[in-house]
Amino acid sequence: MLEQSYSDAIWHRINQKTKPLGALGQLESVAHQLALIASHNRGDVATQLSLKKPSVWVFAGDHGIAQEGVSIAPSAVTRQMVLNFLNGGAAINCFARVNDIELNVVDTGIIEPIDNPHPNLIVQRLGAGTDNFSLQPAMSREQVNQGIEYGRQMIVDAVKNGSDMVMFGEMGIGNTSSASAIFAALSLDNVTECVGRGTGITPEQLEKKIEVVAKGVVRCQGQPVLDVLAEVGGFEIVQMVGAFLGAHQSRVPVVVDGFITSVAAYCATLIAPDCREYMIFAHQSQEQGHKRVLELMNAEPLLDLSLRLGEGTGAALAVSLIKGAIEFYNHMASFEDAGVTV
Repeated sequence: MLEQSYSDAIWHRINQKTKPLGALGQLESVAHQLALIASHNRGDVATQLSLKKPSVWVFAGDHGIAQEGVSIAPSAVTRQMVLNFLNGGAAINCFARVNDIELNVVDTGIIEPIDNPHPNLIVQRLGAGTDNFSLQPAMSREQVNQGIEYGRQMIVDAVKNGSDMVMFGEMGIGNTSSASAIFAALSLDNVTECVGRGTGITPEQLEKKIEVVAKGVVRCQGQPVLDVLAEVGGFEIVQMVGAFLGAHQSRVPVVVDGFITSVAAYCATLIAPDCREYMIFAHQSQEQGHKRVLELMNAEPLLDLSLRLGEGTGAALAVSLIKGAIEFYNHMASFEDAGVTV
């Protein structure tokens, strides 16, 4: 748990800036959260914040549930998009470039591996896609445990190599079905309230998606998080769970992206509740269920841009706001320094 004894001094510093109390809204809360993390790590009140090496990992994996026609795209698109990430042509590449974010892609288990090595590709395969969770468990408990450990250790190592803020994205045809099933099983919410249109499926496909998600949820609703992940999870989701735990272990802030990433974050908080203190929530997506996940995590996202892309794009866009929070905390004058009387 973060040391709260620094909180009042941090708020005092923020409140003495040349502005009305609370006038910078959520940026003040972000600055306070970052300063609290920095103070906890330093052992005294942080008067300067820094962000030198923000990094994003896009976790990619295929899903057996895609066989049920729950997406507008075939599973082959997962691999095609991984190549797009590696070639610099996706939305996340654009937003990472504009905000000076280091980008890495993680093959957690796409159906067909990438043949050629790439400096930004990390291979941590748990299999060639999960099994169809409407018919059987998506994966074994051993795969869940291995995936969590892969993600955790990767982020621990990245922080040792200089990453001081991390964020996670995902790519996997069928993964909104998996995330919806995980969330319905853990939250005990009705499946129809957790399943959304994903990439933009038709009403008929949505009806089918609700039906097949419910088949997986009925087997595991109310069970412990690791059992739920084995029954209806995705390889990329379990590795993101581990990555959130690794960020907590390494005591670095983590920017949470959209619905699928938020479900992974929710799973991580069920395993280690204190990891919630390190999470900054980037945005609320259009995916049905995301608002409910945010409510359960008591999260107030920075943005609402009607995004529904994934890839970590919302998290990357939020970095510019986080940089603004750091800049005002570091350099905005106090009333006393500026000679302003109130």
